[in-house]
Amino acid sequence: MVRNRRRRPTGARRATLAAVALMLGGAGLVGANVYASATEGWGDGSGADASGRVLSSGMATIDCPDVGGRLTAVPDAARPEVDRELAALDQQIAAAYQQVRQAGRGGGEDAGSAGETIMKPLEEKRSESIGRIADALGRAGERPRGLDDLAACTLRPGDSGQATGTPDGDGRQDGTGQGQGGAGADQGGSAQGQSGSAQGQSGSGQGQSGSGQAQNGAGQGGNGPVVSDYADITAVPPEAPAPPPQVDASRGTFTSDCGVNAGGLFNSDNVIVAPGVSNGAHHFHDYIGNQGNNAFASDEDLAKAGTSCADQGDKSSYYWPVLRLQNGTRERDAGAPGGGTEGNAGQIVTPEQVTLTFVGNPRGKVTAMPRLLRIITGDAKAFVNGPGNANASWSCTGYENRQLKDKYPLCPPGSDVVRTFRFQSCWDGRNIDSANHRTHVAFTAADGSCPAGFEPIPQLVQRIVYDVDAPSLADGGRTVPLFAVDSFPEQLHKPVTDHGDFINVFGENLMREMVDCINSGRACGSSADDGSAATPAPTPTATSSATAAPGNGSSEENGGSEQNGGSEESGGSATSPPAPSASRSGAAPRHDATTSPARTTKHDTDDKAAPALSAEPRSTPARSAPDPSPAAPSQAAPAPVTAAAYAPPTAAGTEPQASRGGLAETGAHLWPAAIGTLLALSGLFMLLRARRMRY
Repeated sequence: MVRNRRRRPTGARRATLAAVALMLGGAGLVGANVYASATEGWGDGSGADASGRVLSSGMATIDCPDVGGRLTAVPDAARPEVDRELAALDQQIAAAYQQVRQAGRGGGEDAGSAGETIMKPLEEKRSESIGRIADALGRAGERPRGLDDLAACTLRPGDSGQATGTPDGDGRQDGTGQGQGGAGADQGGSAQGQSGSAQGQSGSGQGQSGSGQAQNGAGQGGNGPVVSDYADITAVPPEAPAPPPQVDASRGTFTSDCGVNAGGLFNSDNVIVAPGVSNGAHHFHDYIGNQGNNAFASDEDLAKAGTSCADQGDKSSYYWPVLRLQNGTRERDAGAPGGGTEGNAGQIVTPEQVTLTFVGNPRGKVTAMPRLLRIITGDAKAFVNGPGNANASWSCTGYENRQLKDKYPLCPPGSDVVRTFRFQSCWDGRNIDSANHRTHVAFTAADGSCPAGFEPIPQLVQRIVYDVDAPSLADGGRTVPLFAVDSFPEQLHKPVTDHGDFINVFGENLMREMVDCINSGRACGSSADDGSAATPAPTPTATSSATAAPGNGSSEENGGSEQNGGSEESGGSATSPPAPSASRSGAAPRHDATTSPARTTKHDTDDKAAPALSAEPRSTPARSAPDPSPAAPSQAAPAPVTAAAYAPPTAAGTEPQASRGGLAETGAHLWPAAIGTLLALSGLFMLLRARRMRY
């Protein structure tokens, strides 16, 4: 009988083996979890194929004719009902788009079934709303013809990087339903029409990949952006300089310093387009200047509100869609209308700098803007409407003679992203707003002249700078996140949809000072040193100067410059000129209208404003220029910060949510790593104890 000479493991040996196993297992769990978190990006659908070529598949979207753009005249008595129904049309599109997304997640639907279950009911709802609009206009005047033809929408399938077609005779994309919005969408007689044919939207991955069965849209919200929405700014040809101004040109500048919205005043309203409608914009805006801007603010509310501007005589409202990083951060609007529930997700970026410069006319003198003048530049629906009213301009610091109209810029190291809005600078001399919010103002012609019946006014040039890095396109933004502006859900965060909004609430004395300064060739304003120096306006170029109108540019795909503004941003009131990112006098944080997402960028400061006050809903009256005879509000002392705000009912789901993101969000994803760390530490402790035991 052979004797077994193998020694049985002693207790110390077994303890050592167990300790090593715990350490290896814990370390493996940590490594696997960290790797998974590091590679869990938001660029799904924008990976690379076997050859390394970047793919950019996306999802379908809905293309509906823009009813508001067709309305060239709305009687005062009909305006409240028309505004409500136009907002209802936007809500119907947003709801239908959500159905399209959900169908894609569930395996997709073919065009026929989607037409029956989504598009047909949408057409019926739109037909009812359009009928109510026509009835309201008929009761107040003449019933319009042809509106009923605008009820039908098109389900636009996704593309795979190729152009979706060229427009046919009526301006609608061949086979894609990408219309221009029809008559009245451009500036009537204001040289804002397109100079050439509207090119098809290039492949930006808007569709469903391959068979259209699965949604592969990039972006944290699942509806864009995608990698084909970006372009290297260094590869963009420089633009030709603008023609020199004529002898009688108004060469001066006036600047207003209103901060960067470091206090975080946001809402998803738009009092110009959808007065009295909460979440009328379906995306969040930054607000600077006037502190009382929300959907329910009347002219009196705006006049009484505080301002974030250094010169308290400027209570104007300046607002635009927020810019977000698609990095997984959950802002407090993540579950709110206009925010995460409508595809606007990610970390809101506070601008590094905002410059508001009013410039003159290259042919002659300017006249004063009427008080409460409304101007919208760009088109928030340009992705489906086409570039006729688009006016976006994207660039990088150090490269601002190169502008992108339908792409986000990829800036080289050390260069920052720049959004520039050049607003219309010709006024019809009568109205402070119009039915489609466009025809009362116009752009100048190439020679700087205004259309017949229009007069030159100071042109607002708005320059917004962001310290964001160029995203890593090779991995769909996993390493360095993508960035994009908020948008209507079906507009897929396209850069062409960028837009800006402005409401003139300058005091009359300060407006006269601005006009005199510009016409006399001086540099004045809150950023100037007693009128002797001022922040220079962005250098004009042939296609981005005061003489350029949207739709006349040479962008490869969307044609024409595309600049949308529409943002009502407000920082806190200040008794002394605030630096762009300086903290302001202490007050409670703002939570206006819907939600105020937390600012989480490195430029964030303790910029606060007064608590919001409740205001009764109001409809917007007819917009004609007010009588200039009443005295302007006193500018002798800064007004206290006040605001008119609206808190939606609980059912609307718009309450500020608990702060999320940052370390809390990261910890939620890294709990397996924490367990692995504990296991590894336990193994180390057992190993140390085992070494003291006898073998």
